Amino acid sequence: MQTVLITGFEPFGGETVNPSWEVVKLLDGTIIDDCRVVARQLPCVFGESLEVLNAAIDALQPSVVLAIGQAGGRVDVTVERVAINVDDARIPDNRGQQPVDVAIVPDGPAAWFSTLPIKAMVAALREAGIPASVSQTAGTFVCNHVMYGVLHKLADWPEVKGGFIHIPYLPEQAAAHPGAPSMAAQTVKQALEIAITVALRQAHDIKVVGGATH
Repeated sequence: MQTVLITGFEPFGGETVNPSWEVVKLLDGTIIDDCRVVARQLPCVFGESLEVLNAAIDALQPSVVLAIGQAGGRVDVTVERVAINVDDARIPDNRGQQPVDVAIVPDGPAAWFSTLPIKAMVAALREAGIPASVSQTAGTFVCNHVMYGVLHKLADWPEVKGGFIHIPYLPEQAAAHPGAPSMAAQTVKQALEIAITVALRQAHDIKVVGGATH
């Protein structure tokens, strides 16, 4: 049976939960399109997060690698298009590291594009009534670090699809951030199940508008 590896992060930035892990752990052991979903938690730490993820990839030999992260303030499920080769941390990670203008992979390419069918995933989510969009930036914190690192690793494994999705706060988090948008855990879970299904079934992405003006 093929495997889908999905990851979420531990809490960071003063939060007591991270919606990525709260939802991802619900998918551990489920079967989607005859593939077994395996969930792993990543530390919100530069370097260490990739060590944990790369070890899981080596052990599981998955067909799809999908990393999930929290993006407080975003209003929908955002499927990332690109990761850039720089760590530029606005806040320290969970080990107190705060790299500024540091390459994730010295002499690596400036960017890696997701190998997931990102626009097809967004279209399927919207069809299911779940707010979703293509995101043009994964930031420069640990989420981008992980997305770039995993795509750099998978460059040697072109048969394995990989990418990153950001999700909003959970409602209980948004309650502590007046005015911040949120999304219920069960809605995000449904979104990730749809995203995995599309990633497994769709060999090539669809060509529809997914760009932004700013």
